[in-house]
Amino acid sequence: MIEPGCLNQGHPCRATTLVTLSLLSFTLVFFSCFTNASSSSAYPELNPIKPRHSRLLRSAVQRETPASQLSELWSPLESQGWKPYVEPNKPTLPEKSEGYIQVFLDGGLNQQRMGICDAVAVAKILNATLVIPYLELNPVWRDSSSFMDIFDVDHFIDVLKDDISIVKELPGEYSWSTREYYGMAIRETRIKAAPVHASAHWYLENVLPVLQSYGIAAISPFSHRLSFDNLPMDIQHLRCKVNFEALIFVPHIRTLGDALISHLRYPDGSAGQMGYNDLQEVTSAGASKNAGKFVVLHLRFDKDMAAHSACDFGGGKAEKLALAKYRQVIWQGRVLNSQFTDEELRSQGRCPMTPEEVGLLLAALGFDNSTRLYLASHKVYGGEARISTLRELFPLMEDKKSLASSDQRAQIKGKASLLAALDYYVGLHSDIFISASPGNMHNALVGHRTYLNLKTIRPNMALMGQLFLNKTIEWSEFQDAVIEGHENRQGQLRLRKPKQSIYTYPAPDCMCQA
Repeated sequence: MIEPGCLNQGHPCRATTLVTLSLLSFTLVFFSCFTNASSSSAYPELNPIKPRHSRLLRSAVQRETPASQLSELWSPLESQGWKPYVEPNKPTLPEKSEGYIQVFLDGGLNQQRMGICDAVAVAKILNATLVIPYLELNPVWRDSSSFMDIFDVDHFIDVLKDDISIVKELPGEYSWSTREYYGMAIRETRIKAAPVHASAHWYLENVLPVLQSYGIAAISPFSHRLSFDNLPMDIQHLRCKVNFEALIFVPHIRTLGDALISHLRYPDGSAGQMGYNDLQEVTSAGASKNAGKFVVLHLRFDKDMAAHSACDFGGGKAEKLALAKYRQVIWQGRVLNSQFTDEELRSQGRCPMTPEEVGLLLAALGFDNSTRLYLASHKVYGGEARISTLRELFPLMEDKKSLASSDQRAQIKGKASLLAALDYYVGLHSDIFISASPGNMHNALVGHRTYLNLKTIRPNMALMGQLFLNKTIEWSEFQDAVIEGHENRQGQLRLRKPKQSIYTYPAPDCMCQA
């Protein structure tokens, strides 16, 4: 981040800043070239990609799953003795606010979502009025979507109206407090030194005086700037309320999500028009006998992740060279995993699974070729050449492009945050959710589905890495190991430990024992 004041005429850091900006622009241009060229057509050396586990693949394609195993696989989770926390008493707002709090949030959709929840909590701690958070331009996907483009702002304000005061924009007397204003010079009202996972006491000691002196405080950066531990329970409950109740997507995302879910549950079109409540009922209780079931697979396998992992994905020397060059351009070669061999990384579970590998995992668990699979992903490195093996295992696989009409897709085209929001919505309402590798989307949906007691498969990455290293393993042995290794990784509730995220592990902070 550029220091405020560095762009002023005559400032001693001006020359350094200009060099930094030039390098940043250079990096972004290269990044854009690499990320936009992730399809197989842009990388002819990746087309075709031979299966890495052809022995297992041949058996998996011919698999048959007993009806009893399928029934158990699709059965919803039984009650685990926990339910969402409900406030016993209606909260009341203090008569006077200490001032306005602004936060500027970077990162992707789910990182910003956590930041929004934390912003509400900080506003409550300080008895301040929250300005609807400002979402920074995403430098990777170049998405300029605002809070109001993604989330239903009126619902957000209404749900929290008894907890904190929220305004959509600052009153005229503070209209000068903008992102551009803070980017030009050092400002007394900007808080830029908030430590990662700061305590409530830190905010009272360092931000409250600014509020009381100026009537406004702008916190940037703000991501991960509030502790998960040693906070009053009412603050923890409020964070949960924001995440699981106040933050819902804008109506057109929910409507489009409902349409995709309806196509997945009723591929013959027998559903007609289903609404949000109908979908909730079918998902949570399996109420409709005619409704089909479906799995959502979040497949994050873009070039960024593939390169940063430093793993070998079977694309040959050309792919290894391309990923090595990419690491050099984006991270100047400073990637921790580069010091380990592929075998070491896989045995430790540090390699993201390829589409082929996650397909074999699902097949080993018992999902047969009649399974309706929704692929939630942005761009897959290698394009269709890399997805083809997964499609061979699951021929009924769908995605946004195959299910939505051209008019529907036009509403979200080029908007990475809205595309992610749509995938989140469909993932939340699926019968089963699985992510091919850990990440923000995985963590957010694991937490949300835990809160709703929905089945979610958490891949045992170390086990899968070790199994895939064994090139002589037979299908029956592979299948037995996968089933045993995932017996307690299908939605079983795990209590949050110190330093863990409340948004990934909502119990006990967001839930209570029934």
